[in-house]
Amino acid sequence: VQLQASGGGLVQAGGSLRLSCAASGRAFSGYIIAWFRQAPGKEREFVAAISWGGTSQYHADSVKGRFTISKDVAKNTVYLQMNSLNAEDTAVYYCATGVFYARTYKSPDNYGDWGQGTLVTVSS
Repeated sequence: VQLQASGGGLVQAGGSLRLSCAASGRAFSGYIIAWFRQAPGKEREFVAAISWGGTSQYHADSVKGRFTISKDVAKNTVYLQMNSLNAEDTAVYYCATGVFYARTYKSPDNYGDWGQGTLVTVSS
């Protein structure tokens, strides 16, 4: 399994970015693909997840109303549209894939395959 995250960069507070996660290596039906982020000195934090074979989406409370996860099955790609960015969103963003378990999908331990991460820096 390969996950390639891209789209990070430097943006001013209030701006927008769209991250992409290109997935390959197996059929992802039955799996979820999630975005996590990790700021310097902090633990890896759940951001959003989407069901590959269905319509379910999950967003962390800290990003609801600002971030939206989506997918393009034909392109095997998951996106994270990030609007109204602020300095607290500065982090390395990772995509990951795993099986959905309601009790653990927000934990990094739920995911066995990870992309390399893409850095998002929000200047205030």
